[in-house]
Amino acid sequence: MAVGIPLRDMEVKGAGKPHSIGSSERIQLSGMYNVRKGKIHLPVNRWTRRQAILCGTCLIVSSVKESQTGKMHVLPLIGGKVEEVKKHQHCLAFSSSGPQSQTYYICFDNFTEYLRWLRQASKVASQRISSVDLSCCSLEHLPANLFYSQDLTHLNLKQNFLRLNPSPSTSRALSELQRFTKLKSLNLSNNNLGDFPLAVCSIPTLTELNVSCNALRSVPAAVGEMHNLQTFLLDGNFLQSLPDELEHMHQLSYVSLSFNEFTDIPGVLEKLTAMDKLCMAGNCVDTLNLQVLKRMPHIKHVDLRLNSIRRLEADEVDFLHHVTQLDLRDNKLGELDATVFNNVEVLHCERNQLVTLKISGYFLKALYASSNELVHLDVYPVPNCLAYMDISRNHLENLPEWVCDSRKLEVLDVGHNQIRELPARLFYNSSLRKLLAGHNLLGRLPDRLERMQVEVLDVQHNQLLELPSNLLLKADSLRFLNASANKLEMLPPATLSEETHSILQELYLTNNNLTDKCVPLLTGHPHLKILHMAYNRLQSFPASKMAKLEELEEIDISGNKLKAIPTTIMNCRRMHTVIAHSNCIEVFPEVMQLSEIKCVDLSCNELSEITLPENLPPKLQELDLTGNPRLALDHKTLELLNNIRCFKIDQPSAGDASGAPAVWSHGYTEASGVKNKLCVAALSANNFCDNREALYGVFDGDRNVEVPYLLQCTMSDILAEELQKTKNEEEYMINTFIVMQRKLGTAGQKLGGSAVLCHIKHDPMDPGGCFTLTSANVGKCQTILCRNGKPLPLSRCYVMSCEEELKRIKQHKAIITEDGKVNGVTDSTRILGYTFLHPSVVPRPHVQSITLTPQDEFFILGSKGLWDSLSMDEAVEAVRNVPDALAAAKKLCTLAQSYGCNDSISAVVVQLNVTEDSFCCCELNGVPPPSPGIFPQSVNVVIKDRPTDALGMPSSSSGMASEISSEISTSEMSSEVGSTASDEPPQVAMNENSPAYPGEQRCMLHPVCLSNSFQRQLSSATFSSAFSDNGLDSDDEEPIEGVFTNGSRVEVEVDIHCSRAKEKQLLQQLLQVPVEASDEGIVISANEDEPGLPRKAEYSATGTIGRRRGNGSVAPQERSHNLIEVATDAPLRKTGGYFAAPAQPDPDDQFIIPPELEEEVKEIMKQHQEQQQQQQQQQPRQYPMDHLADYYDTPL
Repeated sequence: MAVGIPLRDMEVKGAGKPHSIGSSERIQLSGMYNVRKGKIHLPVNRWTRRQAILCGTCLIVSSVKESQTGKMHVLPLIGGKVEEVKKHQHCLAFSSSGPQSQTYYICFDNFTEYLRWLRQASKVASQRISSVDLSCCSLEHLPANLFYSQDLTHLNLKQNFLRLNPSPSTSRALSELQRFTKLKSLNLSNNNLGDFPLAVCSIPTLTELNVSCNALRSVPAAVGEMHNLQTFLLDGNFLQSLPDELEHMHQLSYVSLSFNEFTDIPGVLEKLTAMDKLCMAGNCVDTLNLQVLKRMPHIKHVDLRLNSIRRLEADEVDFLHHVTQLDLRDNKLGELDATVFNNVEVLHCERNQLVTLKISGYFLKALYASSNELVHLDVYPVPNCLAYMDISRNHLENLPEWVCDSRKLEVLDVGHNQIRELPARLFYNSSLRKLLAGHNLLGRLPDRLERMQVEVLDVQHNQLLELPSNLLLKADSLRFLNASANKLEMLPPATLSEETHSILQELYLTNNNLTDKCVPLLTGHPHLKILHMAYNRLQSFPASKMAKLEELEEIDISGNKLKAIPTTIMNCRRMHTVIAHSNCIEVFPEVMQLSEIKCVDLSCNELSEITLPENLPPKLQELDLTGNPRLALDHKTLELLNNIRCFKIDQPSAGDASGAPAVWSHGYTEASGVKNKLCVAALSANNFCDNREALYGVFDGDRNVEVPYLLQCTMSDILAEELQKTKNEEEYMINTFIVMQRKLGTAGQKLGGSAVLCHIKHDPMDPGGCFTLTSANVGKCQTILCRNGKPLPLSRCYVMSCEEELKRIKQHKAIITEDGKVNGVTDSTRILGYTFLHPSVVPRPHVQSITLTPQDEFFILGSKGLWDSLSMDEAVEAVRNVPDALAAAKKLCTLAQSYGCNDSISAVVVQLNVTEDSFCCCELNGVPPPSPGIFPQSVNVVIKDRPTDALGMPSSSSGMASEISSEISTSEMSSEVGSTASDEPPQVAMNENSPAYPGEQRCMLHPVCLSNSFQRQLSSATFSSAFSDNGLDSDDEEPIEGVFTNGSRVEVEVDIHCSRAKEKQLLQQLLQVPVEASDEGIVISANEDEPGLPRKAEYSATGTIGRRRGNGSVAPQERSHNLIEVATDAPLRKTGGYFAAPAQPDPDDQFIIPPELEEEVKEIMKQHQEQQQQQQQQQPRQYPMDHLADYYDTPL
């Protein structure tokens, strides 16, 4: 049966899951196979190549050959048959049930596909005929096969395009649903019906009906006829009232009215005595009339979150004894007197504007009142049943006295207040297990503590000079202690003798004033597993003390003045992470002797050599040695370290001859979270487009690994294209994000991620102008600029707390779940990806441009995990005095992890040197200083191979890095470092009378643009991997040209080119190429012609003639410029294998300009520049092809 909707015309309507077949989450199997319909022995039925999809309980076959366009045929498989066809190899027969059953024959390409389809389809066919799932099938009307069985009890039709009266009139309409006389459950949500389907009122057996998100404006009185209905879901519509006939539905126990347009509680609900929960979140209620609730004694749970309630009207209402759970979060209450709810057990009032709060404590079990403005909290009587209380992020100066008397209190969160002292009685509470008191003004803790049963104690970000002397002596149950960001100079002892009772496992002491005297006290915690003592004043770590910490698994001692790590670290047999960057370590530690070691970070030290065993630890996945300028590795060591999945080391470059400082320099780092996956990525391009620009970015996929690397590999190319179309900052940034959104859909990516881009540019039309920094972000990735030592936010987070965003979400009738997420997916309303949530979630970024001044010191790009752990003021203060950008980025990451961040983190720090003399000096005829980043002091080489299961410990990456697959041999790596992966300028002889830009003297802001001076980045884009659910299958596809893969990860080559208007003019003069030309560019290959690539010369509209491959040849722009589109096209096999860059330049790849062409160029230049005839008569020189600018590539 044809569904009747072309896939190309599909669009997302309403909130929920995707409608499109290609992006449906219900797709189990799909592929292009030979398909035949009907009886196999009839000659009229021929085999043809069609798209076949196993979606839910149906087989879907395209009606157009080798395409997903056109109508799709749907074959219900429940109750049908899936049989083997012995006459044909790898062939299956799919048959539906009923008297008018149909059969499709599918021949698979291999036995693996055949077996996979047989197993999956057989499960579907064996399901009960009483239940049919046709959700997300893009149906416009009901399939005829649906009515073959009249015994259906459960029918799921959500997320389709069903209409009440479809055309043509012969189509099956929703009115025929009344034929199912035994139907009990019917789901019609997310179909945008517009009107209530009256036919369902005639189904007497119906007990559950879901018509949410259908743009309904009224409910007919006929619904009163459904006497057996028990569950009625009406969320996400435009309802303002309910019919009185609902009172006849005596069995109705659950009615959901969330996200409609009710201004008051409907009075008819008073008659529905079987209901026990009032669900009216996301409506337009501004006053809660308690008199209405009093007339509903059957209601126990009241959910009124996300309304506009400003006050409670309690006229002539004494007590509401029946209400036990009250949810008023995300309203506009300034004060709340909830004592009228004298039997309340759970109260939610987060994210209001509460200054005072009064509650009845008779039966109170849980109180959630965070993110308000509370200065007074009164609970009477003392809540003896209270077990959980969250009053964080308020303005409390003292902890209420009654809290100490709550005998059953287990968890207390008072963080982010203004509390100066905690009462001693609080620690005597035998039931208290978790106390979170960070980010307050605590000057001390109670001196004498006895019988403390607390297991988790967090007192970070206070003003503590010391901890109580007997804190660790009496805390026999303490497992977790975080005292970071205080002013501690010493630690209390854990024992007064050799015997200790400490069970402490995690200790965080980062960013204090601890000295070497506290190290011996650590031995009193023999069960310690995680130790963070970064950024203190440690100068040594005694070997005898390290030897006693045998159970230690992770240690972070970065940012101290350590000169060595003790050799007794070998006693820590369980150690898997050693982080010791930003010290003065001169000797490589014995960490390579540890069998469990996975991550070692010794960056920003003073290492000069390393000693390695013959065999590296089997689990070692990351080694970071960047920022060690004296370190020199021999060939044998490099070859051994090349086997590590992620190896980072500095590669020295030629440097800058003039010694003038660059305008900007950067460093970046990444760290994985506790989920064992690195779900962030960073982008850095010091020389973007024309060497007067830079581009930086941070991408966060939340829990998704694939999306960040797709964004990392693609957004720079998209931005480069948009810059050719418009120079307006807001316009090209918005277009970049919108195009990226389309490309994610093209790649079949259902999930999404946050992103922030920062683009530095100079206006070429204004010689005396300044640099402009433009920031654009979606999601929770943000940028801040340090100006005069103060943070200047350049980004904005669009979440539910934004009034305008919440209003927009409500207009589109999206469902916001109790955890604050749109349809339970994401808490960001503007983010890349998640196309199935459109139009509620959009990719439109916040764009802000600012002119850089000499007062601008640096700016920071960070992912969600960074800004959730550090405030903007704290981040600026932390790295303002750190001279090295790499060390600054690593410090931010280390601080965030010590402050409790468990998510993946990415931080980019860009230091600025915008001085008065950094402005245009073209007219001064002086020696031009270097262009920003063209001659960096060092180029970091990263040998990186991301595993399927990434590390569960910090995984840092340094800035200015090119990533090279670990499959490269050492000789190839050294060749790549010296040629394709370096940032050194090409050796092009340019005298003052060179044809390119004759007679010009360029300033720092206007350097001579060398087309070959681009930064080549090898970044990872996981199209096919073990954790990819919608990428290409690496086992079945050929390698893609321009994409290198090692099985678990795909390396993508990204070239960032420059374009100049003068190059276009000069090129037209030299080659006499007309202006109107295609976008493909001039295609030249010094090797043999590749099949399918015509040899033709075409001019690039973007100014980029072609993209130089690793073997020296030039590929057309479209083959590497658009990463995702190339990946979705038919794969092309690269002739040189997965990595085709030669160890040395191939003589065949060298293309010499013939003397005849040189003379012809001179002749043309004579006609336009007669004053330079004498200089043009000099002996012609020949330029090797590998050292020429791109505009010398000609068809000759």
